[in-house]
Amino acid sequence: MKFPVSFSRQEERAAYLFILPAVISLALFTFYPMINAFIISFKEYSLINPDSTFIGLTNYKDLLADPKFISSLVHSFHFALVVIPVQTIIALVMALLVYKSSLVSGLFRTAYFMPVVIAMGVASTLFKLIYNKDFGLLNSLLHSVGLPQVAFLSDTKLAMYGIMLLAMWKSAGFFMIVFVAGLNSIPSDLYEAAEVDGATRLQKFFKITLPLLKRTMTFIIIITTMDAIKISGPVFILTAGGPADSTTTSVYFIYKMAFQQMEMGYGSAAAFILFVIVMFISIIQLRLLKSDVEY
Repeated sequence: MKFPVSFSRQEERAAYLFILPAVISLALFTFYPMINAFIISFKEYSLINPDSTFIGLTNYKDLLADPKFISSLVHSFHFALVVIPVQTIIALVMALLVYKSSLVSGLFRTAYFMPVVIAMGVASTLFKLIYNKDFGLLNSLLHSVGLPQVAFLSDTKLAMYGIMLLAMWKSAGFFMIVFVAGLNSIPSDLYEAAEVDGATRLQKFFKITLPLLKRTMTFIIIITTMDAIKISGPVFILTAGGPADSTTTSVYFIYKMAFQQMEMGYGSAAAFILFVIVMFISIIQLRLLKSDVEY
């Protein structure tokens, strides 16, 4: 059945009207700021000085020779390399425990997901109290079993791991739900056929579950990578980049340059270097984790 040309044009106009608010929003609040920030990254631009000077690639060259910026990238990658595998494994284990529908599993899903709905500021403040050396819960537990108190946020070797623990506690529940969706999409016929062939639970997990979760896992790893590399909120609240810059991540470095030291051009250049790094890593992950498995 063919529709009149006028009706088709009305449909097109209606479709454009529906997407127009989203396009305008993206243009005003995403693309324009990005383009403007990219232009600023080639300038000596300060928030307290209305005049700006075009300096070309100087900001980028200075950043690549700045030990503090390089150190912030190292801290971000350290955070990512620990959080990505540990959080993914925790989320998968949680999903395997609760993905089958039952009253008990529903309660546990809710309990595991609760940290996700807590604001990061609230969660960070809570963990700052837990980590407190004098009256924090962790040190109280250590003291009760006769162990010495530990300065979780004042020790350069431990502070980053304290932030990692908070990040994993906060996000694991979300990725558990994603894994649950992936597990529920796997046809039960495959497991039944494997049981007929005498496959054990481990064999079914490694031969059926993991291969068919590869696309889900790809999504989770890429999202976790981006979240881990751009971590900044917990750093701001828990340690403010300390002690001795041991928890200064790349995004927190950008914040300090742009809004504390008012060097907006330098901070913008750092942001675009980070953007290119994250995009490059994401492309590599998509290539490496590409799955041809269909079901």
